[in-house]
Amino acid sequence: MAEDNLFQGLPPPSATPLSSNSQKQQQQQSRESTAATNKHPSPIPPPALKSALKRSNPPETNSEKATAPGKRIRFKTITDVAEKQILDAMQKIASHIKNLTKFTKASKLAIQLIQAGSVKPGTSDHFFAILEAAMSSPTACNDPSVRADYHALFTAAQDIADCFNDKQKNLLTTWTTRAVVANDLYTDDSFVFSKTAGRVKEAISNLPIATEDDDMEEAASLKDEIEMADKDDTNKQDMSSVAQLEGDNKEDDDPFGLDALIPSKVKKDIKTKGKKDAACKNGNDGGEETKRFIKSQREGLISCLEIAANRYKTPWCQTVIDILVKHAFDNVARFTSRQRDAIEKLWASIREQQIRRKQGKSVTGKLDVNAFESLQTKYANEKISIRRAVGGSGDRRASQWLG
Repeated sequence: MAEDNLFQGLPPPSATPLSSNSQKQQQQQSRESTAATNKHPSPIPPPALKSALKRSNPPETNSEKATAPGKRIRFKTITDVAEKQILDAMQKIASHIKNLTKFTKASKLAIQLIQAGSVKPGTSDHFFAILEAAMSSPTACNDPSVRADYHALFTAAQDIADCFNDKQKNLLTTWTTRAVVANDLYTDDSFVFSKTAGRVKEAISNLPIATEDDDMEEAASLKDEIEMADKDDTNKQDMSSVAQLEGDNKEDDDPFGLDALIPSKVKKDIKTKGKKDAACKNGNDGGEETKRFIKSQREGLISCLEIAANRYKTPWCQTVIDILVKHAFDNVARFTSRQRDAIEKLWASIREQQIRRKQGKSVTGKLDVNAFESLQTKYANEKISIRRAVGGSGDRRASQWLG
């Protein structure tokens, strides 16, 4: 025990210092004690685990224990408020985008909604209402004041086409033909013009062959439009009178209230017949929707051909337009009778202008001349002199100067 005590022989703090002999004895004892500890070393403790160094979970507060698990307080999140604000903004944009004077600002706000990712399957119907309002007038998209804005809006709408259903996608394709493809034909870039003409040719090749039913439907629709334009007021009066007659007939059909005595079997037959008619109507909806899409697509391509034909006076457009109209004439069977007549007249006009060009005449009918030839004809009859007159008469012409 004496050897294990390291503080044996040391003076207390208040004691007087020891002599030199006592110090030597003390050092000798300390050496002996260290030697004894080296002979019998103490075992090394195992290292501490990392899990022991981690902090334990904080104790649960009394407030958390007090709340019941089934009852939780819910607050209105920011996303719900933002979605409501987005829907309100879409409705306002749809109400203002019909006006051409406000279209530029409204279209930019609609593009910002697309770029921010606000158009989702839940809000796609409201955004489609914006596009539908923008195309309420089919010819407004080709107006020079808003042409670029229409192009930017419907180009950006291609990024969210997956959010729409099949019917909406068909309408978007038709509107893109009018607002993007047709407006690209107004460009001053020959590369863009050639590329756009290729898109029009591809769209024409994808059209189905027109049938007699399509021609009959076109003639009927044209006749109905003319009649509706001529007899709009009279039709309204007729509709009001017909409604009154139907109301009177309903009262006259059952003046004694005998419909309640009809057997239920007859009523069931009427119901089943109505269900069958509804099923047939739903089955024909897909076919009618396809017909409407093809009809609108044909009309959009005809407008593209008209825009291209109006640019035939531009020299670098002529070759591309020749190829485009020739392709439409070769596929004229894919259009209806009225559209076929328009394409045939357009091709006849293009052929006439091609013959004029081969004869050296321009589109206007005059001979093509270069800059030197035009200056030669201009100065051939001019009086040129440093002084006021040349020679005695002063009427020497410039024929020798220009050969």
